[in-house]
Amino acid sequence: MEPTVIIGAGLAGCEAAWQIAKRGGKVILFEMKPQSYSPAHRSPLLAEIVCSNSFKSESSENGPGVLKGEMGLLDSLILKMAKETRVPAGDSLAVDRDAFSEGITQTLERLEGVEVVRKEMSAISEDGISIIATGPLTTEALSKEIQTITGDHHLFFYDAISPIVTAESINFEKIFRASRYGKGGEDYVNCPMDEERYYRFVEALNQSEKVPVRDFERRYLFEGCLPVEELAARGRDTLAFGPLKPVGLIDPLTGRQPFAVVQLRQEDRAETLFNLVGFQTRLKYEEQKRIFRMIPGLERAEFIRLGSLHRNTFIDSPRLLEESLQLKHRPHLFFAGQITGVEGYMESAAMGLLAGINAFRNEREMSPVVPPRTTAIGSLIHYITHSQTIPFQPMNINFGLFPPLPGKTRGREKRRLLAKRALKEMEKWIEEMEI
Repeated sequence: MEPTVIIGAGLAGCEAAWQIAKRGGKVILFEMKPQSYSPAHRSPLLAEIVCSNSFKSESSENGPGVLKGEMGLLDSLILKMAKETRVPAGDSLAVDRDAFSEGITQTLERLEGVEVVRKEMSAISEDGISIIATGPLTTEALSKEIQTITGDHHLFFYDAISPIVTAESINFEKIFRASRYGKGGEDYVNCPMDEERYYRFVEALNQSEKVPVRDFERRYLFEGCLPVEELAARGRDTLAFGPLKPVGLIDPLTGRQPFAVVQLRQEDRAETLFNLVGFQTRLKYEEQKRIFRMIPGLERAEFIRLGSLHRNTFIDSPRLLEESLQLKHRPHLFFAGQITGVEGYMESAAMGLLAGINAFRNEREMSPVVPPRTTAIGSLIHYITHSQTIPFQPMNINFGLFPPLPGKTRGREKRRLLAKRALKEMEKWIEEMEI
């Protein structure tokens, strides 16, 4: 059997390679680093985490938790390594980003059937089976190649990443450790703001210098990951009801709920770095330092990474892809990860997982498989291949994508039943399809 070619060794590409190799297939996994880097990448390791180090909640009461449950049933390498390299983050699964990438790199480089080739690819072969998993920062040359293959349906949106500060530069006397409602212990560092300080902070954001975004680009900002200054511009109280909401947090110094709270999340196991949660930004670098040092406890913050804005590339999946993630007019070509129009680490890995399974089956002339619509993975697949939104926009996993339950169940009970149904259907599908 000819090896499957996978272009891109991010989360989706690595998961696809794992799923193929563990079934006895062969893979050539192409990664352009360290030959060249995208504007957002810095490490030569595979599966580099560029944005937040959080893989979101593990609770089965929400979509990300159910998705993780399903991926666990499917023996996901990404999920397994995330759990092995986790750091405290309440009920969320957050990782030590370096340990995570090192673990994935070592696993795949030692895995029988996988050949890792450090080379930038700008062309897609018409021979054999290929998986395109180049992610949201696909190179210009490969983007043009994809555009040629797919036609005019080639889109993009813009995304932003949050700053990281050193622990030793934080004034812990002004802040407190806690998770909302006490879930998960004291996993977050909380910087409380009173009303006066909060509104001064919002005013500073509104008057700040920003990296310009052209009018035609603005419509592609992803609603689930808007820059903090974009939210501030929508209204004085928007941040207080968004990433700075104080609900479920009590400041032990005052015994009261603060007016607003900036949360910091641990980045590494050694607890030397912290991420500003929800602080994606396109502020100019000096403005970031000036304004974010207005946050209590961060007056002397040392920034080891500042926020930035970058282009995210994705295809028009509803018009181009089968539910198996095969290109409709070229069934030996698969797409996986964020380039398909999913948003989020585990969502991207899930697309790599399914693309890997179906690429393996395609090589052996077996029919493709797709998880039931009632599962998290099935719901994501259905969204990206059947969305009626024009223009097509990326989506995270959420219960709104799941088919409704019979009856009028609501709230927590509804979420519990949706999760139960999804995991039961996934187990049944795995057994019936012999996945």
